[in-house]
This record gives sequence, structure tokens and C-alpha cells, in this order.
Amino acid sequence: MKLPRRQFLRLAAGAAALAVVSRIARAQAYPSRPVRIVVPFASGGATDIIARLMGQWLSERLGQQFVIDNRPGGGSSIGTEAVVRAPPDGYTLLLIGSSAAVNAAFYDKLHFNVVRDIAPVATIFHGPLVMVVNPSVPAKTVLEFIGYAKANPGKISMASGGSGTIGHVAGELFKMMTSINLVHVPYSSAGPVFSDLLSGQVQIMFPTTVASVEYVKAGRLRALAVTTATRSEALPDIPTVAEFVPGYESSVFYGLGAPKNTPAEIVDRLNKEINAGLADPKIKARLAGLGGMVLAGSPAEFGKLIADETEKWAKVVKFAGLKPD
Repeated sequence: MKLPRRQFLRLAAGAAALAVVSRIARAQAYPSRPVRIVVPFASGGATDIIARLMGQWLSERLGQQFVIDNRPGGGSSIGTEAVVRAPPDGYTLLLIGSSAAVNAAFYDKLHFNVVRDIAPVATIFHGPLVMVVNPSVPAKTVLEFIGYAKANPGKISMASGGSGTIGHVAGELFKMMTSINLVHVPYSSAGPVFSDLLSGQVQIMFPTTVASVEYVKAGRLRALAVTTATRSEALPDIPTVAEFVPGYESSVFYGLGAPKNTPAEIVDRLNKEINAGLADPKIKARLAGLGGMVLAGSPAEFGKLIADETEKWAKVVKFAGLKPD
């Protein structure tokens, strides 16, 4: 039987309205059971602290436990792949950071693509790395260090927490933009790398603010610059690299992601609650204590940040010919 046009339009409008109501109801019902936040690094680091901070906030706001699941390995790729393979229902989330943007080019056999396979939910944190040297290095400024490195090609060791880490590629970007030759020395953990940096076995490193600020304040390391486009509140007297090398910028960022095809209404609800947390003075102060600042934004803005950083680090990886050890 053929329906009259007016009746057909009424039925179509009713179906559309029902779909909208269904999506709203689903978002309001979420979460109805505990939610898992996969942290693709070991416990105790900045990623773990940020995940637990936001997990506690979301638990209090949404009435269900947000449980932290540490899945270290593969430079964050093991935990990331676990989320990519999870059901897209909002009950498995990912603490995603700068390493994911680097890994896209650094590892050539990943079984996923972060830009394609992870739905961005919300940015949380943005912070600098610090260009630090052992006090035995005679350079007091970035320009002096560049001159010192050019006068001693291949004789200065640049430490990192491992090949393909953000500290490594930040150093490679610096080398690329200044045409200097530093010898990369990768370490597997923070303890030995800082021990050797403090003793002068290696001369330069690009660690996070939270890992290095106490050494800088105690005079055991010399900070030449921070790597973000603007100065850091944690080290307000330290210039940026870009003040000497125009256009240089590298930083760490963290946010929350979910498997692709996670319902938009769930993503939007999580984004709203996370942004509310980032406006909370206690959370802002805690993140400032990690040497960075809150970075609230929409899912689309977080997606653009991930895509832009992935493209940027792919150029550095290709230029430097970086490969996993």
C-alpha cells in the first residue's frame, strides 16, 4: 500500500526523532559498568599519573569506576593495539600521547593506524621537554651549544630513554634544524640515563620537565632551553629553543581516545566531563606540577593535533633514517 506523502513524512520524522532520543538515552545510561583506561606504559610515570587523575574524576562524575590497566611494551604500541581491537562501546579507552604520533613512522609493521583506528575523545595535557646538558659542557646558551657541537662533530653524546621516544626525536629534530652531529645513546630506563648524564658520561638530553626540573634547580644539570613554542611556567627564566632556532617546537601531549566507531554521544559526554575536570583548580594544579598545562578541546581538535604531530614526526624519522633497535 502506498502511503500518502504527508503521512510518509510524518513517519519519517518520527523515526528520526526516535533515533535521536535513542542516542540521548544511550549517552545518559553510559556508563552502566566499570570502564577500563589502558595506559600503554608502566605504572608510576606521567602517563600513569594523568590517567589515574582523570580516571578518579570520571569515576566521581559518572558513578562507575574507571579502572587503570597498564599495558607497557613496544613504545606504547602493545597497549594501543589492545584498544584498537576492543569493542567500540565506550568501555575501553586509551591514554594516548606523543609516542603514538612517533610510532606511526618509526615502526613499519604496526597492525593499526592511530589516526584511522582511534577515535579522539579529549586532550588533557601539553608540556615541554627541556634541553639539558651536563655542567661540564661549556655552552651556556643554545647558540653557544650549536657552536660547540659544530667545533666537535661526532664527539658529543645525546642520551634518550630509548630509540623512537619523544626525547630522541626531539633531539633528532634539533640536529636536523641546526646541522650538527650528535651521537645518540639510547637507554632502557630513566635511572641509568640520568646517572650517566649527571656524571658526564653523556652530555645532552631532552627529558620531560617533571623528570629534570629538580636536577636543574639543584644546579646538577644546566637547562639551555625548553622545547615548546612558549616558555614554561615551571622554568619561567629558561628561554625556548625557538628563540635561537626559529620554527623549532617539540612537546609532549596526552589525551583520551577510544576504538573507532565508538558512538559519538559517548565520545561527546566523555569530552564534556574531561573538560569540566580540566577547569577544576585542583586538577589544573596537579597537571602544572607535572611541568605542563591543561589542554582542553573538542574531539575534532584532538584529532587534528594527533594527525599534525604524526605528519611532523614522520618527516623527522625519514630524514634521520631512524629504525627500531
